[in-house]
Amino acid sequence: MNRIRAVDYLIVSNQSVLLLLPIRFGMDCLNHEYEKTWTVVQSAVNYGAEKWPRKMSIGNLFVHIGGDRMRRIMELVAAAFLIGLLMVGTTLAGEPLKVGFVFIGPVEEDVWSYGHNKARLAVEEEFDGRVRTAYVESVPEGDEAVPVIRQLAAEGHRLIITTSHGYMNATIEVSKLFPDVYFEHLTGLGYENHHNVSSFSARFYEGRYVTGQIAGAMTESNLIGYIAGYPIPQVVRGINAFTLGLHSVNPDARVKVVWINSWIDPEKERAVAEGLIDQGADILTQHTASPAPQQVAEARGALSFGQSSDMSRFAPTAHLTAIVNDWGPYYIERTRAVLSGTWKPENSWHGMGEAMVLLSDFNLDSLPADVIEKAQRTVEAIKTGSLNPFAGPIMGQNGEEIVAAGAAVTDEELLAMDYFVAGVEGTAPE
Repeated sequence: MNRIRAVDYLIVSNQSVLLLLPIRFGMDCLNHEYEKTWTVVQSAVNYGAEKWPRKMSIGNLFVHIGGDRMRRIMELVAAAFLIGLLMVGTTLAGEPLKVGFVFIGPVEEDVWSYGHNKARLAVEEEFDGRVRTAYVESVPEGDEAVPVIRQLAAEGHRLIITTSHGYMNATIEVSKLFPDVYFEHLTGLGYENHHNVSSFSARFYEGRYVTGQIAGAMTESNLIGYIAGYPIPQVVRGINAFTLGLHSVNPDARVKVVWINSWIDPEKERAVAEGLIDQGADILTQHTASPAPQQVAEARGALSFGQSSDMSRFAPTAHLTAIVNDWGPYYIERTRAVLSGTWKPENSWHGMGEAMVLLSDFNLDSLPADVIEKAQRTVEAIKTGSLNPFAGPIMGQNGEEIVAAGAAVTDEELLAMDYFVAGVEGTAPE
C-alpha cells in the first residue's frame, strides 16, 4: 500500500479549463486499483459529455455535480493525477492508444476504403501493441456520420481519422464536443481548422497527369471515358490534370466526363462505362471506388486505369496502371505525435514527392517500353518539382487562356477549382 498525502491544492488542467482542487485529505491507493480508478474517472468524463455536450471538460463536469458525489469524483481525479494516470494529451500508462477510423465503404469491396484499412493495419504493426485501432465501415456522409464519430470518441479513442470529403462537417461538430480528442479529416483542405482538428489530402492530380500521358500514347479513337464521382474541386482537378497530361502528347484527344454523384455505385458505374465505350471511348479511367469500370473494360476489349489501389486483378489485360495512395506513413506520423504529446493541427497536402501518391506496377504485357519510360521520367520530374502539371499556358474549355505561359495555378486556386480545361467534354460544377 502506498499512502499519498497531498499538500494543499491540486491543479488539473486541460485545453478548456484550469481547475484548482482543494485537497485537504489523504488517500490510499492500491496499485491493483489504478485501472479501476481510471475507469471511474473516464466514465465520469463520458457522462459529462453526454449530459452537457457544450461543457465537455473535466472541470466543467465538476461545476454541475455537487455534494458527496462531487467530493468522490474530485478525490478520484486527484488520485489519478498524483499517481501519473491523468495526463493531458497522453494515454493511461501501460494502456494502448486507441485510434478510430471511419470508412465510406466496405473494406473488402470499396478500393478507397481498402487502401485506408491497409494503412490502419500498418499503424498497428508499427507500434506493436502500443496502439489499438478500430474502424467503422460503410458510414454515409453528412449528418449520419455524427453518431458514429461521437461513439468512437465516447469509447476513448484519442485519435479519430475520418476518410471521406463529406465527413468534414460531422468531424467539426463532434470535435467541439470532445476537445481533448484529436481528429484528422481527409480532403478538408482550405477550410478553417479547429484546435483539435487537422486536415490532410493527397495530390491525386499528379498521378492523373501521368496516366493522361499514357492514355494519349495508347488511344486509337482519341476518346477517353472518365467516370467521375461528385463535382467537387478535388475531382475537377483530377479531370483537368489528366486532360493536360493527355494533350501534352496527343492534343487531338478528348475526355468525356460522366458524373454518377456517388463515390461507389457498381451498377451505375458499370452502366456509364458501357455507355462510354458505346460512344467510342477505347480507354476508361475513374474517380469512383468500385471495380466495375475495370471489369467492363476487360470484357469489351478497352484499356483502363485504376483508382486508389492496384485493380489489375479485376482486369488483367485492360488495366495499365493505377493511382495508388499510401496513407500509412502519414497515419503513423500523426499517431506518433499523439503518443509523444506533440500533435498540432495542420493542413498537409502531399504527393509523389512524399510518396503519398504512387503508380501501381505498369502492365508490361499491354504497355510498350517507350511509353513506360516516358511515364517514369514524368514521375521523377514531378517528384523533383521540375514539372508542374498546372503550369501555363493553359486554355479553358471555352477556348480562352486561363493560365499564361510562365505562370501556374496556385494551391489556393487548385483547392477551389471549378472549371474545365480545353479538351474536356462535360459540365463543370457551377
